[in-house]
Amino acid sequence: MLPKRSYLLNAAYSWVADNDMTPYLLVDAEQEGVVVPTEFINDGQIVLNISMSAVRHLIMDKDAVSFEARFSGRPMQVYVPISAALALYAKENGDGLVFPEEDFDLEPTPTPTPPEPKKGFQLKVVK
Repeated sequence: MLPKRSYLLNAAYSWVADNDMTPYLLVDAEQEGVVVPTEFINDGQIVLNISMSAVRHLIMDKDAVSFEARFSGRPMQVYVPISAALALYAKENGDGLVFPEEDFDLEPTPTPTPPEPKKGFQLKVVK
């Protein structure tokens, strides 16, 4: 079965945002593939504000959470594999979800390449 974490992450994000609160993502910054600003890592973890006002181009799919953000005024592309997402909670009251331990496929599912579109026009004779 597919891991539940990406589904729970999306649900928790929607719930926090719908309640006009700030979604914070707790990340295991020591996992392979995590790209976050290292100067903000504390005890191997980092907390990221992923509200729409703090990030650009937020993508949360089955493989990862990615977005663009500024850290100390410096722009950065952030990438968090879904296995490194530990919890999502509201900044204002700490309410949210800690994700259960799961087994993850280490290889992301390959994105199928779409068939190449036909070039040119096709005309039919209509009688």
